[in-house]
Amino acid sequence: MGNEQRLLALLVCLVLGGGLTAAVVGASRAARPRAGSVAADFATPRDMLPEPGRPAAGPDASTGTMTVDCGRNGEGHYNQDNLVVSPGLRAGAHHTHSYVGNLSADALSTDASLAAAPTSCAGGDRSTYYWPVLRRTDRPGRDPHENGAGHGNAGEIMPEAAVTVEFRGSPVGKVVPMPRFLRAVTGDAVAYTAGAEADVRARWGCSGSPGLASPHYPRCPAGQRVTRTLVFPSCWNGLDTDSPGHRSHLRFPTASGVCPADTFPVPQLRVSLAYDVPAGTPFALDAFPEQMHSPKTDHAMFVNVMADERMRVVVDCLNEGRTCRT
Repeated sequence: MGNEQRLLALLVCLVLGGGLTAAVVGASRAARPRAGSVAADFATPRDMLPEPGRPAAGPDASTGTMTVDCGRNGEGHYNQDNLVVSPGLRAGAHHTHSYVGNLSADALSTDASLAAAPTSCAGGDRSTYYWPVLRRTDRPGRDPHENGAGHGNAGEIMPEAAVTVEFRGSPVGKVVPMPRFLRAVTGDAVAYTAGAEADVRARWGCSGSPGLASPHYPRCPAGQRVTRTLVFPSCWNGLDTDSPGHRSHLRFPTASGVCPADTFPVPQLRVSLAYDVPAGTPFALDAFPEQMHSPKTDHAMFVNVMADERMRVVVDCLNEGRTCRT
């Protein structure tokens, strides 16, 4: 009887040990960053919804637009830094960003260094605009940041075919100037693991279906560009150029365009990107490894380095209802 009990105990240990091993291996595989997106991350134009229209303009609205020509990163300005969220920390983003505007922007940038640097923007705008790169995952990457530190961001960087930097006014009133060196963030880089969508802002679409958009990557018909739009908050607290968490000093207006109490409307930044993606080509955003390249984690950053007189030109254009371009 004693031998039978010992044999039964041994069998139980083996079964339990095998289950534990499988669980550990499964958890390890789940935690391992994958190299691309999955089918559930994609939508076709028929799955997309109409983009919300702009609120009706009131009698005091600032209805103008100012487009700033900043090129499309022909200089190849990439790095894994994030001077807004992790200033001073090299490779603090753990994924690669693409830039237009200020040509010196990196983790070690200061207000003074940004103000003295050259820029890709016309009209002398030294602001920096940046976002995670999009990679074609069926081709090997050739950039030095591919798969940096084993974070799963692999593949050939897809260059932007078009970049539009645009400032808009407020539908309910006049805008006031942004302070110089204002920091701004849109989107949520950890939306996948957070399981929350309150800060998911990017909208994706196809060039042949204007007005339709989705928080998912698009599967566009042949000959159409993949589009990506990032809109920034535009209600400033009137005091700070940054805040803990980088959000409370600059907030989004309501759906009707009204700013929260104790905030003032400033020019609303809208960055629109387009990519030439052959139909059926797999692609994915660079992201933190645990975010699994989810399109919901798309985000962008901005530091206003316009001289005060340049910002005044933008504000006057918006408040006077004109269509302007530099």
